[in-house]
Amino acid sequence: MAYRIDENECIACGVCQDVCPVSCIFTRADEMLEIREADCIDCGSCARDCPTNCIAKV
Repeated sequence: MAYRIDENECIACGVCQDVCPVSCIFTRADEMLEIREADCIDCGSCARDCPTNCIAKV
């Protein structure tokens, strides 16, 4: 399974980046956040701590 960030709800606060134990969330050139699926270990920390609940397992 993978996690995805809903770009319409994300405020790019960086909380998910801070809590990710493998640093697989990065800021794209357009300043939106993206999860590098190949590096994600499916721990769920990003989804659990997101203040806007815009990260979901897909």
